[in-house]
Amino acid sequence: MRPTVQDVARHAGVSLATVDRVLNQRPGVREKTIAKVEAAIAALGYIRDVSAANLAKGLAYRFAFVIPEGSNSFMRGLEAEIEAVKQHSAAERTEISIYKIPPFDGPALAAALDSLDPKRYSGVAVVATEAVAVRDALARLRRNNVPVVTLVSDVPAFQSDAYVGIDNVAAGRTAARLMGKFLGGRPGKIALVAGSMLVRDHVERRMGFEQIIRSDYAHVHCLPVIEGKDDSRIVQEYLSECLRTNTDVVGVYNMGAGNRGLIEVLSADAQKERVVIAHELTEHTRRALNAGILDAIIHQDAGHEVRSALRILKAKIEKTPLLAGQETIRIEIYLNENLS
Repeated sequence: MRPTVQDVARHAGVSLATVDRVLNQRPGVREKTIAKVEAAIAALGYIRDVSAANLAKGLAYRFAFVIPEGSNSFMRGLEAEIEAVKQHSAAERTEISIYKIPPFDGPALAAALDSLDPKRYSGVAVVATEAVAVRDALARLRRNNVPVVTLVSDVPAFQSDAYVGIDNVAAGRTAARLMGKFLGGRPGKIALVAGSMLVRDHVERRMGFEQIIRSDYAHVHCLPVIEGKDDSRIVQEYLSECLRTNTDVVGVYNMGAGNRGLIEVLSADAQKERVVIAHELTEHTRRALNAGILDAIIHQDAGHEVRSALRILKAKIEKTPLLAGQETIRIEIYLNENLS
């Protein structure tokens, strides 16, 4: 049985009202009595059920998720996971709002964050860019004691309460290792595709990828990054031109979205044997992996990220501990052989 406040009161030799004052940090309790209650809490291993306490007080949490709009399949999957959590949030007295802004648009993202009333929102989770205006808007929320979690892509220049997402440098290094092994010593060039070099996750994936290629696979080298804005049409146009100009491309690594454009280009050029690695398992990339157009997919669990962001925000508000390892978002690798 979990210890209760009644157990704490008996162990400390005080009243329930005194324990309640100590737990809620209200005045009127002597330091000696506070020490007795805290000692009883430690001895019994009492963990306060803050959600139940908030329910009794009629308190509710309001969280905002700020994510990119558009056709990015992973982001639409992330939005679907947020909506799924919303279906159950009312029972926990939690209200979740979703704000969608144009992708890679720093001013629009900053404006959306500035529009959030710190008195209304208990916490914010955001897929951020590294624009100065965005950092300033995030800092304003923090100054107003609103916990902030960066989601999918971090902003190291801003000290958020937590980053929830995969280690993107490690993801890029993983992609490079797969690329090098699959090429098997074949020389040539590697085409790199990203959404934008203004988002940290794509910058870090490129960094990790090029580290491994330069150090361990000197027989291939990376071309300048194609910035496709996670737009399939732009990716299709720019990648087609890249492959026409560079006939010795032996590998393609897409570190962002826009995979439908990539798949169109490679499907039309099927006679060329290239190793192709992309991110995120979606309806389109799954079919391409099955068809042999893609060789590997590096994936992250969007549902885990959404649930983790909410757990972290609540823990920050309630000042409760988190389970070690529960919030780690792991890099998943899919090949045709392990698709379920």
